[in-house]
Amino acid sequence: MAIEIPSPPKVGMVSLGCPKALVDSERILTRLRADGYAMSPDYSGADVVLVNTCGFLDSAKEESLAAIGEAIAENGRVIVTGCMGNEAEVIRAKFPEVLAVTGAHQYEAVVEAVHHAAPPELSPYVDLIPQSYDEAGVKLTPRHYSYLKISEGCNHACSFCIIPSLRGKLASRRIDAVLREAEKLVQAGTRELLVISQDTSAYGVDVRHEERVWKDQPVRTHMTDLARELGALADAQGRRPWVRLHYVYPYPHVDAAIPLMAEGLLTPYLDIPFQHAAPSVLKAMKRPANEAKVLERLRNWREICPDIAIRSSFVVGFPGETEADFQYLLDWLDEAQLDRVGAFRFEPVAGAAANALPNAVPEEVKEERYARIMEKTAAISAAKLAAKVGRTLPVIIDEIGEPDEHGDIGATARSQADAPEIDGNVFLRSVSKDVQVGHIVEAIVEDADEHDLFGVIAS
Repeated sequence: MAIEIPSPPKVGMVSLGCPKALVDSERILTRLRADGYAMSPDYSGADVVLVNTCGFLDSAKEESLAAIGEAIAENGRVIVTGCMGNEAEVIRAKFPEVLAVTGAHQYEAVVEAVHHAAPPELSPYVDLIPQSYDEAGVKLTPRHYSYLKISEGCNHACSFCIIPSLRGKLASRRIDAVLREAEKLVQAGTRELLVISQDTSAYGVDVRHEERVWKDQPVRTHMTDLARELGALADAQGRRPWVRLHYVYPYPHVDAAIPLMAEGLLTPYLDIPFQHAAPSVLKAMKRPANEAKVLERLRNWREICPDIAIRSSFVVGFPGETEADFQYLLDWLDEAQLDRVGAFRFEPVAGAAANALPNAVPEEVKEERYARIMEKTAAISAAKLAAKVGRTLPVIIDEIGEPDEHGDIGATARSQADAPEIDGNVFLRSVSKDVQVGHIVEAIVEDADEHDLFGVIAS
């Protein structure tokens, strides 16, 4: 009689929040797959559903609670993890039926909860050799780009932020482990590495920039050493990946990364969370306040690497922000000419020191200032993108469409100035059937609007 192999239990995943949370989701699913679980693309096919939550802002918490409620309604067997897992009492008060609640990056606790809720059915016929979850990872991003998390936590005490209470103090990964992971990703088809953390420029501070051996050579646990080594990686065809740095605080040593961009080892792009420019607001935020020096450094960076793209985010309506402070920020943006800008209305987050600050800004004033900063930054972006019309730029293909009624195939791509799902796109026409997702090609820019470019692949 034939032996019937048991079907593995299936796990569904809802992943919310930032790219760092997405990496957490990938690690959890990778471990579960190594333990014999299969993945379910929908609620109905899952034996248990994981909801990886975000708890940074009240609006994010509301989204997380809504996702938990939807998973319970659609499936009923739900485990909650992630940043909002630190507020287990809030989650259980609203959804007492959840099976378990764990905090951010508590991988072992999540896996244990899944094992308890849906025990794996290991078979001696298919599970003789356990798969190492460090060797073959589950990816939730497309094959051609990957997030590379280099550390957890943060040592800053910004008054509006609760990340240290959610994710703890800075804890850097070993640089040789990071480089091994990156090398495997590149060899497996990753064409773009997106380096993420809570504070990328502080990488290695907690371990005093200890040295590790990589390729028989010592390398420091330091952002610039890491960037140089990542830029030297190549796949079997000798192609080097784009290496994009996110969440970079403008410490002095960041200057050393700019020549690496000019040399082509790093993608000419920096994601720097400036948050504001007015000295009084930066002081209340407990942020570095030397905004004039930042402008000087931006000019120097552009002299070294003219194509560098700077993206940032700003908070408007912070407690105590006056009209003069806000105008200072607008004037600073005129000087800085940042390529990509996101803005957020201040939200009081439970546990943040900023909640106790006096002179709260009325909601209608926040809305008016938000509209003004978005208008200002859209105009800057439109002008900078218009200046690229006629140029030929390298772009990475993210998506290829179906032929239209004339047989023309379009594609969605990104330039080196565009991070996925954050910045703009390059929309291409008349794409050859030979072009595939993940290809890096040269594109002629034919047109531009406030956020995106339009063009055709160079023949």
